[in-house]
Amino acid sequence: MRAATKSVLISQQQIQNRVAEMGREISRDYTGKALTVIGVLKGSFMFVADLIRQIDPAIPVEVDFISASSYGNSTLSSGEVRIVKDIGIRIEGKDVLLIEDIVDSGRTLSQVKTILAGRGARSVRIAALLEKPESRKYSGDLHYVGFRIPNHFVVGYGLDYAERYRNLSEIRVLDET
Repeated sequence: MRAATKSVLISQQQIQNRVAEMGREISRDYTGKALTVIGVLKGSFMFVADLIRQIDPAIPVEVDFISASSYGNSTLSSGEVRIVKDIGIRIEGKDVLLIEDIVDSGRTLSQVKTILAGRGARSVRIAALLEKPESRKYSGDLHYVGFRIPNHFVVGYGLDYAERYRNLSEIRVLDET
């Protein structure tokens, strides 16, 4: 049985502070524009909720979710990305902010971004809470990144292992024992 370690990689306070900073950056970049936020489920749901509350209320924000999976109940990506739930809104001609919990290899991000761009979005920018630069294969831009972390399997703040640990308020490394 794997368990979340007692050591915290990123504290709740660090997350709150960085999400507030990211909200200010996004607000600055989208002043005078409407924004369509697409969160990648399930891991991003807490991040999406906290981040959109930090965006200037003068910016119209529309929110939807897409669900894509490449992990299942493993700590290693299968390499195959499946779209489990699609968005229900039209994005043609809209400025889209795609929100990911973590960019590991980037396979999921790459496929979802391609899908959204193919639907005629005016722009697609990426916000990621976490990035693992050591394992990243995605060559596109990450416009807003919360934290760059070492190549560990992490849980908490929406991220899971076999549907567990999403409810932790901080980011922890999954114990390998």
